[in-house]
Amino acid sequence: METFTDVLLVTANVGSLFDNLGEIQSEWLQELYKTIHIYKPQFIALHFQEVGGKDYMVNMGHAENFFRTIESSEEMKDYDRVCIYVDNQFQAEDGFTALGSMYFIHKTLKNIYQYDFNVKDFKAVSGQNKYVGSLDGVTTVEKEKFPKNFWPDFKWSRKGFMRTRWIIHNQGLDLVNVHLFHDASNLTACESSPSIYSANRKNALRYVINRISDSCYTPLPFFLFGDFNFRLDTLSLVQHLSTTADVQTVKKDSSNQVEKIICEEKDNDHQVLLQIEEKLFTYLHQAYFREDNVPSLLKYDKEVAAFHDVIREEEIKFPPSYPYSEEYTKPTQYMNTRCPAWCDRILMSHSAQEFIRRRDDDERGVVYNTVGPNVCMGDHKVTV
Repeated sequence: METFTDVLLVTANVGSLFDNLGEIQSEWLQELYKTIHIYKPQFIALHFQEVGGKDYMVNMGHAENFFRTIESSEEMKDYDRVCIYVDNQFQAEDGFTALGSMYFIHKTLKNIYQYDFNVKDFKAVSGQNKYVGSLDGVTTVEKEKFPKNFWPDFKWSRKGFMRTRWIIHNQGLDLVNVHLFHDASNLTACESSPSIYSANRKNALRYVINRISDSCYTPLPFFLFGDFNFRLDTLSLVQHLSTTADVQTVKKDSSNQVEKIICEEKDNDHQVLLQIEEKLFTYLHQAYFREDNVPSLLKYDKEVAAFHDVIREEEIKFPPSYPYSEEYTKPTQYMNTRCPAWCDRILMSHSAQEFIRRRDDDERGVVYNTVGPNVCMGDHKVTV
């Protein structure tokens, strides 16, 4: 989540809300409404990734109900203009991104305009504008799935971006919903620094920035917010965590392929300090990833640094946003599947940061944080 003056930007990977239907979704919505009540924004931008979850063919109907619940809720009754874009057309494999973007405009906000990419001009926003499907032919949104030939060695997945363009407070802005590639294997992520996955994300993000900055349309200040899947530099972090440990590498019998990495304490009865497998990352002292250790962890958060020439980010003071436990009773614990990381981010162009600093004239200032720190929100904490 990021708020500045009267604008609220929210990014949320909501896949686990549909994979684990029940109390999580209800609590998730209450935390969102609570945030809106606290900040009372005039403009709300909600960017969702993994709409429908992993089993999207079964869950897409639940996803439509989820959007309808937000749209029709009592908490949103004073937002008289709504724009909704949901890419739920999973049958169209070449274009399906599972991205969803919702924009709510309060009745007190005047003179707000949205861009039509077809006629290349802004139009005043009015009424309820809802688009659910492939979004082909919808002229107020640009959506693109990353090309298959980007990385032929990796599984083609529902990753891409979605852009809308606005004039808010007489300032033109691009709001871009982004979902980048994840780390498929913890072991592969440990092989090099930076990892091959990090290099893929770097290429994808550069592609998005180039696309929204090209000469097709006049470049504007932009906010990129979504699930970037940024990870800590795993090799460097593991080396740091295992400095005083005995490290064993276990390989499969039939090949030279690494199956697991086990780090045991040299004393303390050789207790296992850290164990890493393809989809297992278990660290004995999980409190290391908690809030009071953020500055030391951020040393390993290196993926944004490659874009400092064009991108800024507000200071991170919250613990890693992923992968939280999906068990309702363990809202502050991480799952032992991946190394905790700040996947869910709100990035901006230099000119966009200048805009929010220029408008930041109330005492509250710019807020950059997660929502529901003590509530189960699924595997990703919502970032605002």
